Amino acid sequence: MSKDELQFMSRFKTGEFIAQPGTEILAEGASSSQLYTVLDGMGLRYKTLEDGSRQVVGFILPGDFIGLQSGVMGEMKHTVEAATRMTLCVFNRSELWDLFKYQPRRAFDLTHVAATEEFLLSEMLAAVGQMDGMAKIAWVLNRFYKRLTALGLNENDQVSLPYRQQDIADAMGLSLVHTNKTLAKLRSQGVVTWSSEMLTVHRPNALAELGLSAGVPAARRPLI
Repeated sequence: MSKDELQFMSRFKTGEFIAQPGTEILAEGASSSQLYTVLDGMGLRYKTLEDGSRQVVGFILPGDFIGLQSGVMGEMKHTVEAATRMTLCVFNRSELWDLFKYQPRRAFDLTHVAATEEFLLSEMLAAVGQMDGMAKIAWVLNRFYKRLTALGLNENDQVSLPYRQQDIADAMGLSLVHTNKTLAKLRSQGVVTWSSEMLTVHRPNALAELGLSAGVPAARRPLI
């Protein structure tokens, strides 16, 4: 960063916030004066339908930026909830326009982040709409594995996966029973083991092929 960029970002950032598991960080339909970058921990994005059912629309990992909907559209269109203890870098929403006005390189980074999220959502929608149950589960596990590996959070082919099977089922449009049976099949085939909040990938290439994602690297993205 240049000296000018550093001074601006120091003003843009207001502090850090610790969210405990289950904390509702941003609520659907609500406005927030703050934006966040995830420094540590994981969370969920979900929408609640009129009948009370839930659709998971994204998983939040370290490095992700959250709250842009509220910053641009005035209110959140989905809820953000902490799945684990999370450390969040807090930014002042009122400085968002000045970011675009005075710091175009950083503003482009933020636009890049938004475009990446749009791309990932389209990939997830394609998986939900066009893949069978086995491919859906393999796809989402492979996505976690590659993202966390790219973040340097892979140790001996193991990455942290502190979500519930219900979260995966809600994201991929499957029943909990189908999700459980598919995970058991992947385990019996020696592809992956998911237990004690850890995902062990025994055969990465096989997992990618089952998830129709062979040869697709994790995309690089800016850190705000």
